[in-house]
Amino acid sequence: MATITSTDGAQVLAPLLRRITGDEKHGPSAHSTIDVLWVLYDRVLRVTPQTVDAPDRDRFLLSKGHGPAAYYAVLAAKGFIPEGWLDDLAGPASRLGHHPDRLLVPGVEIGTGSLGHGLGLGVGTALGLRAQGLTDSRVYVLTGDAELDEGANHEAIAYAGATGLDTLTAVVVDNDSASHGWPGGIASRFTVNGWTADTVDGRDHAALYAALTGHRPGQPHVVVARIESWR
Repeated sequence: MATITSTDGAQVLAPLLRRITGDEKHGPSAHSTIDVLWVLYDRVLRVTPQTVDAPDRDRFLLSKGHGPAAYYAVLAAKGFIPEGWLDDLAGPASRLGHHPDRLLVPGVEIGTGSLGHGLGLGVGTALGLRAQGLTDSRVYVLTGDAELDEGANHEAIAYAGATGLDTLTAVVVDNDSASHGWPGGIASRFTVNGWTADTVDGRDHAALYAALTGHRPGQPHVVVARIESWR
């Protein structure tokens, strides 16, 4: 399966983001994820609007489900949803809620918003694909650094490492919003449990692409995308 590609994400996404109003309090959350989302959908994920139900597609799980404006803009840019939907966020007849709903939004794999659940769901999804022999299908889970305060994530990290779940990639958008942080950096929280890790500038598309495709056999992979400031 091929991806639909475009050369200038900023030019494509800026007017789409401007159409989404009504959730400005989560604007920083949306903007901190937009570069990762664009690189994933533009260059990495093996999924298109025509293959959203294909068994061998890649899966993307947005654990950081609050403030999904950037996610919706990317889905519209890539043709998963009509651009007109962006004009009515959380309206009475809108399919786009303040948290994405997999039953209402084409291309959305899970309903999220309550933080700390996405990585565990990603582990389960990767295990299910492994059991079906779909070992070329990758699962990408995007979380925020503050989500790592949730204990469920640590169980998922430990289990994925112990089982060598090498079709799983976690992406942690690190904008220094965590209450506790992690001694030695976020990557160390994963590598101690057998993951491979890359820490990159979360605005650098070339670095993000290299990290997102830098997984190694026999181990799950994490990409820590550092965002120096919210904008």
